Amino acid sequence: MYKIKRKCIIITLLALIFSSTVVFAAESNIPNNVNNSENVINNTEENDSTATTILKIKDEQLKSLDDYKTKYGSDTYGFAAYVLHMIQVYSIPIGLVGIAVCAIYQYVIGLKRLDVRDKGFHTMIAMVTILIICQVLPLIFAVVIKSND
Repeated sequence: MYKIKRKCIIITLLALIFSSTVVFAAESNIPNNVNNSENVINNTEENDSTATTILKIKDEQLKSLDDYKTKYGSDTYGFAAYVLHMIQVYSIPIGLVGIAVCAIYQYVIGLKRLDVRDKGFHTMIAMVTILIICQVLPLIFAVVIKSND
């Protein structure tokens, strides 16, 4: 029974890991028989495109930061709210990966060693607690700041 359960957990975790990763391959628009000056022109066009994309992302982030500053009426509160929002967004995937690793320690490796099982259990409780705190902290911040206005 334990072997079937262990195999199901391992297969599920591997499927989750492999399904969450995607590899993108860049297409080359430059033929092999083109001279060097055209390659330089195409490379600068690609660099300009990349720079434009990076600048767009930067502008969107600054606009988002400015939105938070105007929403909270202060540079300090706006920046704090923006940082808390970023923590909230990035804590979800980090927390889920941490919980998966803890589950491996608890249910797969912990079948043979009880100290590893306890370590996985306690670490999982810590990961869930940190995940909940990271999700609720921006809400608490918004309620406290807006109630003072």
